[in-house]
Amino acid sequence: MRSMLAVLLLAAGITGCADSSSKPADQPKTDSTMGGPAIDVTPANNELTGQEKEEGWQLLFDGKTKNGWHVYNNKSDGSAWTVADGTLHLDPKNKKDWQTVGGGDIVSAEEFDNYHLKLEWKLDSAGNSGIILFIREDPKLEHTWHTGPEMQVLDNAAHPDSKIIKHRAGDLYDLITSSPEMVKPAGEWNQVEIISKDAKLEFILNGTKVVSTTMWDDNWKKMIAGSKFKDMPAFGTIKKGRIGLQDHGDPVWYRNIKIKKL
Repeated sequence: MRSMLAVLLLAAGITGCADSSSKPADQPKTDSTMGGPAIDVTPANNELTGQEKEEGWQLLFDGKTKNGWHVYNNKSDGSAWTVADGTLHLDPKNKKDWQTVGGGDIVSAEEFDNYHLKLEWKLDSAGNSGIILFIREDPKLEHTWHTGPEMQVLDNAAHPDSKIIKHRAGDLYDLITSSPEMVKPAGEWNQVEIISKDAKLEFILNGTKVVSTTMWDDNWKKMIAGSKFKDMPAFGTIKKGRIGLQDHGDPVWYRNIKIKKL
């Protein structure tokens, strides 16, 4: 009986080991909609995925040229704005006052009203720039910000403007403080989304909504009246305009600039 029991136990043990070793290896994750292996659909820099193309997105920067952009009012040849390693880069090695020789705010050739804008930016330490919206280009208007509200681009850790409320990264400059603060340190890429739809304006920084407001209503006018733009009669009144990137005399890099009309 003992020998028979030993044989039975040994057989059971062998069978248990065989069951354990025969478990299948981990399978690759599948795309829940297709049932096949997971596919990385993240586009290369300055490119659109097939889905983005189907949804109507268009590139505002192709990563190779400055086609579709020019300096506001053609105040310079724009040579300080260079294309470097797939980025639109401001190189302020020669400065005059607070801007760059051969620079100036660079603006889109096309005007937009309802849209979803995406882009990425990074700065050097203590850097300052901005994304300016609803710009009217007119020789009678000296600067982009005489009409266009701005999403502040700033190194909060080192630039003195960070000590001023409504002047920090992600703020609707001088109008609304962004909350929560989501900016990354100098030298790191920040992801921005700006959505303008039927007077509603939203700022999204690094995946989090930080500003939401309504443009052109009585509260909007009241905010402007209490800001540094109060003596600029056209500021914040334009409902279709250019998109601009600010030359504030500091090195800044932009990439993956794309837009979808809404």
